[in-house]
Amino acid sequence: MDTESPARPISAPSSTSDRSLEGRVAVVTGAAKGMGGLICSRLAAEGARLVMGGRDVEALEAHAEEINRAHASAAVTARCDVTEEKDTQGLADLALEKFGTIDFLINTAGVIGPIETPAQDVAAEDFRAVIDTNLLGTFLACKAVIPTMLERKEGRIVNIAGTSGLRGYRNRVSYSSSKWAVRGLTRTLALELGPHGITVNDICPNVTNGVRMDRIVAGKAERIGSTPEKVYEDFVSQTALKRFIEEEDIAEAVMYLVGPGGKNVTGHDLVIDAGWDV
Repeated sequence: MDTESPARPISAPSSTSDRSLEGRVAVVTGAAKGMGGLICSRLAAEGARLVMGGRDVEALEAHAEEINRAHASAAVTARCDVTEEKDTQGLADLALEKFGTIDFLINTAGVIGPIETPAQDVAAEDFRAVIDTNLLGTFLACKAVIPTMLERKEGRIVNIAGTSGLRGYRNRVSYSSSKWAVRGLTRTLALELGPHGITVNDICPNVTNGVRMDRIVAGKAERIGSTPEKVYEDFVSQTALKRFIEEEDIAEAVMYLVGPGGKNVTGHDLVIDAGWDV
């Protein structure tokens, strides 16, 4: 998921009467826009305090200001390139400095990589860039928060995988490989951390409405000599519900996994796909 790409304006949801995450602390990567931005808004609406990381500092700070204004929340930001260990460690350090603890880690930072490109035509550096962001970046953020969670014997980690990590994905070798690997990372960490009261899960979204998907569709249409409309129709036709999902659906899935209902769910893929993988 390329959550660092430009996205639709993010409207913060109104605060709920039962702020179920009041005072909890969440670290979110890829937090400025798109899916990550909406997840931050949803967490803040439930009372969570946020440490928001991303590469687009201007967008990051603007969204944090909106969250603080809408929810009287405590959202702080830091520039974070998840492929750099000093940056991911910096997010964890900032959380501890400002709030004294870390309850949740939500890994949404990611990139798309080459679109409609056969494996033999994918440059090694392009493959490596996707793996570095989507897999290494997820691992480094986990590594940074695990010591604090181990000390407290409590914590929730949610990674973003994808339906491209549930099956082979023709002509998307780097992206599919990275998302399969995120699922393996998630399950391994769940086994390691479960005895210490820490859950680790991933969410597998299917095609999701938004600017990121618009770019994928446009790129695919150009590569195969079709139109964006026909490409959209093909994607929709593959789902049982005949529709795309929304970024808000992913935010709600996160809320389940970090909320009371998710306390006994670990090492699993929560598939949000409108019935694609059936």
